[in-house]
Amino acid sequence: MSYRAPVAEYQFMFDHVVGFDEVTAHALFEDTGSEMAAAILGEAARLCEEKIAPLNRKGDLTPARLENGIVRTTPGFAEGFKAIASGGWVGMSASAEHGGMGLPMTMTTAVNEMMSSACMALQLAPLMSQGQIEALEHHASDEIKALYLPKLISGEWTGTMNLTEPQAGSDVGALTSKAEPNGDGTYSVSGQKIYITWGDHDVADNICHLVLARLPGSVSGTKGISLFLVPKFIPTEAGKAGVGNTLKVVSLEHKLGLHGSPTAVMQYEGAKGWLVGEEGGGMRAMFTMMNNARLGVGGQGIGIAEAALQQAMTYASERKQGRSLSEVGRGTIIDHADVRRMLSVMKADVFAARSIALMCAVAIDLEKATGDAAWGARAALLTPIAKTFGTETGMRVAEMGVQVHGGMGFIEETGAAQFYRDVRVTAIYEGTNGIQGMDLVARKLMDGGDAAFALLDEIAEFTESARHACPTLGSPLWEAVEALREATEWMLEQSELNARFAGAHAYLTAFARVIGGYAHLRAASAENGIGPRTKLANIYMSRLLPEHISLLAEAQVGDKDLFALSADELAGV
Repeated sequence: MSYRAPVAEYQFMFDHVVGFDEVTAHALFEDTGSEMAAAILGEAARLCEEKIAPLNRKGDLTPARLENGIVRTTPGFAEGFKAIASGGWVGMSASAEHGGMGLPMTMTTAVNEMMSSACMALQLAPLMSQGQIEALEHHASDEIKALYLPKLISGEWTGTMNLTEPQAGSDVGALTSKAEPNGDGTYSVSGQKIYITWGDHDVADNICHLVLARLPGSVSGTKGISLFLVPKFIPTEAGKAGVGNTLKVVSLEHKLGLHGSPTAVMQYEGAKGWLVGEEGGGMRAMFTMMNNARLGVGGQGIGIAEAALQQAMTYASERKQGRSLSEVGRGTIIDHADVRRMLSVMKADVFAARSIALMCAVAIDLEKATGDAAWGARAALLTPIAKTFGTETGMRVAEMGVQVHGGMGFIEETGAAQFYRDVRVTAIYEGTNGIQGMDLVARKLMDGGDAAFALLDEIAEFTESARHACPTLGSPLWEAVEALREATEWMLEQSELNARFAGAHAYLTAFARVIGGYAHLRAASAENGIGPRTKLANIYMSRLLPEHISLLAEAQVGDKDLFALSADELAGV
């Protein structure tokens, strides 16, 4: 399959769906108008189609490997990464002060999604660096910024984040890695970290690890955790990669998918590091990187969904089998009603998920451009939704893509199964989707639901204004908005968090369904309720939006039924 970046789709969304014009109306981003955005998207598309996409299958068939303590990446990956780095794509949204482009996060989100479609295993390398760049911009000392940011932005060096430990998992507060002061402003960091994406490789000159660890006498839990920058090679005074640090790769994980992406077990043995942020402020600093990565991971799910959709669409358009009852068509399986159903809902869901991710990015940009806390609250609300719905759309669409291929989808040579395998981890890393749901119904509702209600008010207001042009689309969305408003009020009334948590995933998915409907309605309104986008919106409203009814019913059940079964009864012992 030849991947084709959906440049026209991004441009349409920028112009009509996600409010990108509001971003470029501000002085900070005024140079990124429609023409400039089109030029950037076009250049990124060529990179992804010509240089990166051909590496995707190679990464699956020729995985990264560990040889005598050195990680060798898939043939072609080093050249692919250099193409990304030399084009300035790593530092798209980074500050121009240290060599970045200073572009809106909305642009970065679109380009990252393209790269994920082309080869997600490779795209993980710049994604990790982008998160580290943002963390250092916000929390590092001026000396660290001056030394590390230009190297990370240029792609000469790459970045990682090291949270998870064998005994801790998602419970970061249980980590035991230690950092001892050396008396000269540096620290000796010791401990083992697992699941470190691109923890070692041969595509750049140095690897900069952000490592969570505990200082002597620190309190237990997350409040006692600090963050340290630990490079593979200790920089010289001239800013070059110098002598090797006392860290090593213990092993590479054997994974379900993403074989081209080296996922390492890292061992730190008194490795030299520098404190980033304040003592005990490690989680605050690391969350800057994690929130960046959560939006990026949502985009990865969407990217895989787009690639799987394109391949399924091509196969269905070419494969002749059986006789269709449809009077018009191509004489291939795309004429069969059930295949048409799958392709249609795949396309409608990709549009919805992409819109949510871009809306989140727009909110991030507007907070940066205006300093308005309301935009920050909107971005915080949308981040767990974008991450969860984006990744689950990726899994769902990739699974349907296999089904569209029929028996050939189960055969590895077609590549359909690779999308399914590669995307599966996105629902797990950067905080599992269950954790995202819990974050939404707990931390993100701590404002009394102000951010959630503000978004629902916006959707309801637009729905009212669109009823004349799109009456059949506006009515079901308005009803869904009101149902979601009532469910939000129910969540706020629950004093026991477990009652919220038991329905958190269902609530988040229902919220995403409503925002997706909003995006489709905006698209249909842009063509005055007449055209292909209106037809696709009708499919979403009639086949996917109604899911909110059962989801919100589940969201408001509470937790009593789940815990009525004892652990032994649940296990059937």
